[in-house]
Amino acid sequence: MKTSLIILAAGKGTRMNSDLPKVLHTIAGEPMLIHAMESGRVLEPELTVVVAGHSAEQVRAATLAHDPDATVVEQEEQLGTAHAVAQARPALADFDGMAVVLYGDTPFIQPETLERMQAALDHHDVAVLGFQAADPARYGRLVMQGDTLERIVEFKDATEAERAITLCNSGVVAARADLLFELIDGVGNDNAAGEYYLTDIVGLARARGLSATAVTCDEAETMGVNSRADLALANAAFQTRARAGLLEDGVTLMAPETVYLARDTYIGRDTLIEPNVVFGPGVTVESGATIRAFSHLEGCHVSRGGIVGPYARLRPGAELAEDVRIGNFVEIKNAQVAEGAKINHLSYVGDAFVGAGANLGAGTITCNYDGVMKHHTHIGARAFIGSNTMLVAPVSIGEGAMTGSGSVITSDVEPDALALARAPQVEKPGMARKLFEMLKAKKARTQRGS
Repeated sequence: MKTSLIILAAGKGTRMNSDLPKVLHTIAGEPMLIHAMESGRVLEPELTVVVAGHSAEQVRAATLAHDPDATVVEQEEQLGTAHAVAQARPALADFDGMAVVLYGDTPFIQPETLERMQAALDHHDVAVLGFQAADPARYGRLVMQGDTLERIVEFKDATEAERAITLCNSGVVAARADLLFELIDGVGNDNAAGEYYLTDIVGLARARGLSATAVTCDEAETMGVNSRADLALANAAFQTRARAGLLEDGVTLMAPETVYLARDTYIGRDTLIEPNVVFGPGVTVESGATIRAFSHLEGCHVSRGGIVGPYARLRPGAELAEDVRIGNFVEIKNAQVAEGAKINHLSYVGDAFVGAGANLGAGTITCNYDGVMKHHTHIGARAFIGSNTMLVAPVSIGEGAMTGSGSVITSDVEPDALALARAPQVEKPGMARKLFEMLKAKKARTQRGS
């Protein structure tokens, strides 16, 4: 069955105490709205409709940056979840398939759970996602008869017997799109809040003789985020699950609780991750690499056998080939480093290409920015860059060439050449002793005067 996603993202999130819309607060380096969109990707949706409200333009920008084919509609007044879903009707007017309603502040629904909801529609007209709550508190209860969902009862309306039910409503719903909107047309707002609740569609469906069911998942999947405290718990939950996944996949984490992962971090097996490593979005590490302590990686690729760190920073566009070594206090940005090259100490390499087997000495800097434009540095294979060399881009160092320590290189260097660009050393015998005596005398005069 063809599938569409309707993701509700209109809430302000007052308890977040933030100018940022709630759904744009990040978990594992990405807005929780993106987590929800990615959860639904397993269903291969033909259409994704995000319902925005508060700060709609910010939500629109984030949505389209992640998926340019998505549609963003606006709920100008927040009149309840059924009203929010109804805003997607024009975008799905010609859609003939299933619609799944997700929530931008409930980012952990797992792909296999959504696949089971999709499968449930083979035998039922409406599927609702439920969970067994450790503390049902004020959740809506799912009243079941066998595998049939009879109704959803809000806590305030539930009898004592219904309150004893621990199967609770997550709010996630699946149904044929046309049926979903038909049922929403029948939803009223005769309740204490005066809102149109999506949960009412189950009772309406049953009244029409249609079939409804509940698919269950682990309670952790339904974790909602409504406050900064919830956000911290959600981040912790994501990290725990992601670290466990890496360990299961054959990655060694020396101190798992100190490693921070992004939603899309990929690490191959037999890679060793030392303590206190941070992975930002867009990192791929191939098998057999080593990421040493206190390194920070984002938007980069580390090939097999690479060694990074300790205290290294790989920024977006860093591409390391096999067996590259990036050492302590080295920063790489928008640069390709070819097989076997070494940049071991206290260096910055940006907007550059470093050839195979090249060795960059301590303190090597590619001076890539002139205050307006970025410029490229090319370092050929097997080149040796002496310590404390400034490479003023645009500049090219030929294969097998060498620069003398302390050089400022402003012109291209041909292959196998030695380039020296530093002032000759001048030595003045006895001058250090005389200079110190002059300075001490000046200091003494200053102290007597005060």
